[in-house]
Amino acid sequence: MNFNYSAAPYRIRDDIPEAHRLIWKMIAKPGNWWKGADRVAILSETRHAVHCELCKERQAALSPNSIKGEHALVTNLPSPAVDAIHRIVTDASRLTEAWLNDLYTKGMTDGKYIELLGIVVAVISIDGFHRAMGMPPEPLPEPEAGETSGLRPEGLADLGAWIEMISPLKVAERESDLYGGNKQAGNVIAAMSLVPDSVRMLKILSGVHYLDIPDVANPGANGGRSITRPQIELIAGRVSSLSDCFY
Repeated sequence: MNFNYSAAPYRIRDDIPEAHRLIWKMIAKPGNWWKGADRVAILSETRHAVHCELCKERQAALSPNSIKGEHALVTNLPSPAVDAIHRIVTDASRLTEAWLNDLYTKGMTDGKYIELLGIVVAVISIDGFHRAMGMPPEPLPEPEAGETSGLRPEGLADLGAWIEMISPLKVAERESDLYGGNKQAGNVIAAMSLVPDSVRMLKILSGVHYLDIPDVANPGANGGRSITRPQIELIAGRVSSLSDCFY
């Protein structure tokens, strides 16, 4: 069975490997804009990005745009997808709307970008858990055959971000689970709603690595964990800082 944590140095709650297995299955399936093999390739490229010498040079430069070259890659994904993956993984704090618009001129679309982003976020989260436990990365899932759905959800609107999101005021029944019926949604949830399964993967992992989304706004909720909510937030804040996540 995949995601076997019996050799972990600590007892791992059962819901964590269950969630990780579900995410692996979701990644392996055809998505809205990427086929199953492409989605698994995005997973693989995400893991490899930290070893790219071009990305290391760009990280050290005053401006990433001043360093030219080719990414070291391990897949046959289109070059705009490889650049997006590597930049998100290695230098996310310096991404700009101009950079994203340039990707569009090279064949990227908003839907492909958000679907790619959702996979990158999930892989970083799961692999980070493995590193924290001193365990090797999980083997790649076997991609499933099939065609993409081409689905663009209803209720998309310009809410002030670089990419359209589903407005909580216009959400269709098919995507009603994303916001739980609420008429307001934080940007961290709405941001990837152009591809609803990207939000669903985020919510699944939030529920086991942090808290269920409805509990986040309740300072008294700790998700039934063995540590208190202030302790959870202290750890979360420190991890966010070390990861250059300043949300």
